[in-house]
Amino acid sequence: MRRKTTLLALAVSLCTLAAQAGGPSKLPPAGYDKTRDPAADLAAAIPQAQRENKRILLEVGGEWCVYCRLINKVIHEDERLMKMLDDGFIVVKVNFSDDVKNAAFLSRYPAIPSYPHLFVLETDGTFLLSQTPDDFMDKDRYVPDKILGFLQQWAPKKKA
Repeated sequence: MRRKTTLLALAVSLCTLAAQAGGPSKLPPAGYDKTRDPAADLAAAIPQAQRENKRILLEVGGEWCVYCRLINKVIHEDERLMKMLDDGFIVVKVNFSDDVKNAAFLSRYPAIPSYPHLFVLETDGTFLLSQTPDDFMDKDRYVPDKILGFLQQWAPKKKA
């Protein structure tokens, strides 16, 4: 009975969130592409990250994920976040969906408790951090300043 109550509360919360955002169909796509090969994308990102002194941010999620689409919208609507991402990170989007789980690639990293999920990698691809963006939320809304603080904390230090 408790499980049913929890599932019902979760469903109501997600419906409320979707309604507040104008519904999932009103959210812009988050950029997850089922046809991409994340291993090849990461292999291409490493030399670029090293040349540009940027860390790699793996964003794991899917178009099915309302929160993935919401955080993408929040980031793209805030110039500070876009600049911080552009200045400090090479972003690699990794699709996770029912039909394309990318399990072999994701097995290199800690288990993912929820989506979206972030992994921060050093310029050479070395794993640094596993982060759930739940920490960037206040109730059901992503807070741009919390996202900015995270990006500032994990951006590479600029060479003198």
